[in-house]
Amino acid sequence: RNLLILGYRAVGKTSLAHQFVEGKFVECYEPTVESTYNKMVAVGKDEFQLQLVDTAGQDEYTILPHSFVIGIHGYVLVYSVTSLRSFQVVKTLHRKLYESRGKTRMPVVLVGNKADLALQSREVRTDEGKKLAESWGAIFLESSAKESQVTMGIFMKLIEEIDRVDNSYGRSTSCRLM
Repeated sequence: RNLLILGYRAVGKTSLAHQFVEGKFVECYEPTVESTYNKMVAVGKDEFQLQLVDTAGQDEYTILPHSFVIGIHGYVLVYSVTSLRSFQVVKTLHRKLYESRGKTRMPVVLVGNKADLALQSREVRTDEGKKLAESWGAIFLESSAKESQVTMGIFMKLIEEIDRVDNSYGRSTSCRLM
């Protein structure tokens, strides 16, 4: 499964990827251009080879390349609960993806990251994230890449969501010419 992590700059996309793949929080790193990680995960009795693409931070003016749409099975859209701007940008990114994919239902997990930070620095309430995810028909989770809260769950939920949307998990498909 090919998964794409999208979001505004400095929301913790790379930290979530590192925490999921390596099980550790990386305190310092250069801003991401684009990185790919591979990880084998078991869901029930099935195993999936995940290819996780960690993208550079986007804004509302970013033109999404075709590589963000073609061959991608699911999306993790990340915003920081301490940045209203990142929340606005994630809405725009979802709209662009939706339009690029032909307005079909997309497997998406919306993640409000940095939930470990002090309440007074929060700019996006939990219920705002939930409401946005519901309007998309997506799954919503809040996380802390630093404290490893629900990081594994994000990607497991996305695999389940891909199954629901594509109805392909655990089933062989074939093509017939008529």
